[in-house]
Amino acid sequence: MSAAPKNRGSEVPFGFRDVAPAEKPGLVQGVFGSVAQRYDLMNDLMSAGIHRLWKRAMIDTLNPRKGWTLVDLAGGTGDISFAFLERIKGEGRAIVCDLTPDMIAVGRDRALDRAILSGIDWVAGAAEKIPLADRTADAVTIAFGLRNVTDMDAVLHEAHRVLKVGGRFLCLEFSRCTLPGIDKLYEFYSFHVLPQIGRVVTGDEAAYRYLVESIRRFPPQEELAKRFSAAGFARVDWRNLSGGIAALHWGWRV
Repeated sequence: MSAAPKNRGSEVPFGFRDVAPAEKPGLVQGVFGSVAQRYDLMNDLMSAGIHRLWKRAMIDTLNPRKGWTLVDLAGGTGDISFAFLERIKGEGRAIVCDLTPDMIAVGRDRALDRAILSGIDWVAGAAEKIPLADRTADAVTIAFGLRNVTDMDAVLHEAHRVLKVGGRFLCLEFSRCTLPGIDKLYEFYSFHVLPQIGRVVTGDEAAYRYLVESIRRFPPQEELAKRFSAAGFARVDWRNLSGGIAALHWGWRV
């Protein structure tokens, strides 16, 4: 596989392409709007259900308390918010902020299917501009969404801004596999098998090629931790999941 191109000037990555910043949100909406109805099914198929364990690890690490307000960025179909509300027995509030209205529509339907009628709000918007006042959230999360934003550092600063002192930001994202041998198998699966599964299940092979490419251009564990610190977070750390196929990063607002 050839090396992914570097950013040129003010352009930002969209898969292995570089595009103008103003162009990327529409491209991302196109990807997720296309696969929204089958998004959760694809997550199960492409990870053999392991994504559920990773998300559980995220909630376990957060260890939320009753009365908390959670802001879940790029949380469209609701997995993290549902798990949060279940953990606190519904005694708190989750705010889902997602760029793609089609993903939010699926999340709302899933909430109704689970008889979740209160305690959760759905907001269509960019993670770079969270529509909340300063220091209003006890926790901010983003799961498999940070690599899709236009300005990653702006998202980190926004997460820091809306957190209360003592609050925590957690990011669950695909990362760099650290297991020799497994990394080659994962590379083959990602580029040759996963897009074909996407084609069969969602009818959109290109969307899953983009997702694989976006993973390859996402910062490795150490670099992302440095960006957390640069955004003002303290006690930054991370934990590799499944040998680094995914990683959970966190930092505190002090």
